[in-house]
Parts: sequence; C-alpha cells; structure tokens
Amino acid sequence: MSEIRNDGAPASVRVLLAEDQGMVREALAALLGLEGDIDVVAQVGRGDEVVAAAVAHDVQVAVLDIEMPGMTGIEAAALLRRERPQTKVVIATTFGRPGYLRRAMESGADAFLVKDAPAAELAEAIRRVLRGERVIDPALAAAALAEGANPLTARERDVLAAAADGAVNADIARRLHLSEGTVRNYLSMAIQKTEARNRTEAVRIAREKGWL
Repeated sequence: MSEIRNDGAPASVRVLLAEDQGMVREALAALLGLEGDIDVVAQVGRGDEVVAAAVAHDVQVAVLDIEMPGMTGIEAAALLRRERPQTKVVIATTFGRPGYLRRAMESGADAFLVKDAPAAELAEAIRRVLRGERVIDPALAAAALAEGANPLTARERDVLAAAADGAVNADIARRLHLSEGTVRNYLSMAIQKTEARNRTEAVRIAREKGWL
C-alpha cells in the first residue's frame, strides 16, 4: 500500500524501470508518469544495475524487461528477491513465452505482462502487486499450462547457454569448471529433451520456448 504524505494525501508508488532500449524506457516512464499515484524514481538499462538502483532509490516496485545486458530480468528478479525482498517485481517483456513465465515466477516475480498490453494495465499491475496480489497475463498463463514444465535442468541450461556462441566443448568445460565428458553428456541430454538434431537447433528451440 502507498504511504501517507505529511499533507495527508497518499504518497506515489516509487517505481524502478529496467529496460535496455532507451526510447522504450523513456516512453514507458512518461506513460506511467501520467498516473497520479506512480512516480518513476529510477531508470536503468542493464540487469546488473537493478539491485543497486532499487536500494539507492528505495523503490517499492521494479518493472523489469527480460533481455538486458549484464544480467537478464529473470536473474535480476531472483537477486532482488534475495537482497531486497520488500520490493515487488513486475516482468514486462516483448517475449510472451510460456517458459519465461515459469522461470519468472520461480525467480520470485510478482507479475508477468507482455509489452503490447496498454500502459494502464501495467499501472494497475503495479498497484495490485503492492496489495499482495500476483498478476499474470491470462493468455500466457494458459499457454504455460499447456506447454508443461521446462524439461532442462539448471546445469543443462548452463551448458546449452555456454554453447550458444559456438564455443567448443573444451571452452565450455573450462568456463563452467566441468570435464569435457560431462559437457558432452549435458549437451546430449539437452539435444534429446528439445528433440533437436544438434546443439545449434537445441539452443534455438530452447530460446523460442523460453527455457533458456
């Protein structure tokens, strides 16, 4: 709930926006600024800047994109949940993928919306999460139920992500402190679970489904 100002009026909700596209971020800030009870007090363009900005500006709600440099919005949400659990997290993304929704909820996000929704829906989601509610795009929730759980384990995701840039097994093994045989096993399982023909196709399928 909003605090009360000294003059007796409700204080505006202090919001952080994390979005790597500057024009999108500024437009969203301007739209939310039209709401009388929402105040965008901080903006960042990198996921690894989220926690520091949330602490510095004492934000109540963080609105995070998923695809950002430094750290994804999902990773930032999990870190924010650990470091500043009182801050509510709203994921607002272009990528309405069921796998992303599941991972966002597992990270501790309080809401998940797609960016093509009206700004008024985002504003209402901000108010609702402050009331302790969880807000999820209904169409995406239905798709997530139909899709099923992410079949990849955390380690399989790590190895597959490391292979995404074309790295060979030896490089992946050094990066993740694994043996080359272990890397081969994880990649083989990931390829099998995604029903892909090779690691490149496995990466593509996992990304399309939001598993990676």
